[in-house]
Amino acid sequence: MIRFHYSLAPNPMKVALFLEEAGLAYEPVPVDTRKGEQFAPGFTALNPNSKVPCIEDGDAVVFDSNAILLYLAEKTGRFLPASPAARGEMLSWLMFVATGIGPYSGQAVHFRHFAPEPKDYAVGRYLFEAKRHWGILDARLASRRYVLGDEYTIVDMAAWGWARMVPFVLGAGLGDESVWDGLPNLKRLLDEISARPAAGRAVALKDRHAFKAEMDADARRHMFRHTVAAG
Repeated sequence: MIRFHYSLAPNPMKVALFLEEAGLAYEPVPVDTRKGEQFAPGFTALNPNSKVPCIEDGDAVVFDSNAILLYLAEKTGRFLPASPAARGEMLSWLMFVATGIGPYSGQAVHFRHFAPEPKDYAVGRYLFEAKRHWGILDARLASRRYVLGDEYTIVDMAAWGWARMVPFVLGAGLGDESVWDGLPNLKRLLDEISARPAAGRAVALKDRHAFKAEMDADARRHMFRHTVAAG
C-alpha cells in the first residue's frame, strides 16, 4: 500500500486527487508543517527538502508533487496522453504549473498575507506574475475542455490543486470570489473537477486528521525558517 505523506496545501492535494481518481489503496500520513513535522529525521530521510507531499511505494520513495503525478500516472497507465506529440504537450504544461503557477502563487500568498513590511515591491511582483500565469492558463482553456483538449490528465489535477486557492492568492482571502471575473475558463475547470467524486474524497482528507490552523509565532518559526536564521 502506498504511504502518502501529506498536508492540506495545494501540492499534496494534487496527489490526493490522483490517488482517488485512480482508486489506488493508500495510507494518508499527516505531516503538520506548522508544527515543524517536516523537519523530523524520519521525514527528512524520505525527502531531504523537508516538504510535502512524498510517497512511499514499496522500495520507491518519490517527492515533489509533479514528480509523484508522473510516477503514479506511468505506474498505472492512467491520465496520460497516448501520442508522443500529446505527451510533449503534457510535459510542457505540467512544468508550466510546476515552475510558474505554483511558485508565483505561493510567493504571492507569502508576501501578501504573511511577510512583514515593507513589502509593496514583492507583493506587486508576485501578484503580477501569478495573475499572468493564471491568465495564460485561462486563455488556453477558452477553446478546450481540459488543458490538453478533451482528455482529463494529470495536468488538470496539478492545476486544480492550486486553482482552489486562487481567491487567497489573487484576492483578499478565500471568500473573495471577485477574482474569478477575469478567469471564467479556469473557474469552469475548477468547478468541473471539484464536482468529481474523487475530488470530494480528496478534499475530505481534512476530516481524517487535524492540522494546526494558527499561524502563530511557533508556526512562523517552522514555516519561515529564514527569519530564525536572520535572528
